[in-house]
Amino acid sequence: MTDFSYQLYSSRNFPPLSDTLAMLAGLGYKQVEGFGGLYANLDDLDALKEDLTANDLHMATGHVGLEMMRDESARILAVAEALNMKAVFVPAIGPDQRSQKAADWEKLGKDLAEIGKPYWDSGLTFGWHNHDFEFATVDSDDKPLDLILQGSDQLALELDVAWVVRGGEDPLKWIDKYADRIVAAHLKDIAPEGDCTDEDGWADLGQGVMDWKTIMATLREKTKAQFFVMEHDNPSDHKRFASRSIEAAKQL
Repeated sequence: MTDFSYQLYSSRNFPPLSDTLAMLAGLGYKQVEGFGGLYANLDDLDALKEDLTANDLHMATGHVGLEMMRDESARILAVAEALNMKAVFVPAIGPDQRSQKAADWEKLGKDLAEIGKPYWDSGLTFGWHNHDFEFATVDSDDKPLDLILQGSDQLALELDVAWVVRGGEDPLKWIDKYADRIVAAHLKDIAPEGDCTDEDGWADLGQGVMDWKTIMATLREKTKAQFFVMEHDNPSDHKRFASRSIEAAKQL
């Protein structure tokens, strides 16, 4: 049986974290994924570790901003070791850094390969998590995601499938293309046109328009994905999202 995970960014607007962890444990989650803001404000690692242990949760993966990953590697490695994390992903770059030049994306890939060295040396999986901007047209036949991943064969991919769709692409094509690089996937859904406008058009897993049965079967069959992470960028009710999503995921 799959141990489903939950991206804690989904609950950033519903403090305190301790209540969120208890809620997730009660719903049957076994893993959580951290995010940059959590690490930036982490004053008491022991308290977080105790809270996770008390709820039988494992922070197996985490998102860490590029600058923090580059400039505070010793700190992130210490957190990863203390929490027995398995993988860390750079989740995005800012809008002002999203170039239309292929050379800039190639450089990002090379920079990530350099940044990743201490994480790889420690035994962690290190890689990239996509949004939709990696599928924009640039002055190359390749998409930005291709150019990023060309930086190193060691760069792993956490595929955010719904963002691939938002980028106008067929997710099955990209799953097939990078099957050997995909180690994790974000499970989220897209609401029917005009619905959930107060939640930026996202839907709880199983409540949207995506063919998750086919997508999940393909991820399991073709990729090395070990981590399946629920995420909603802007839920109005995080318990509703967490509950509906894990129940839907169990049917996939």
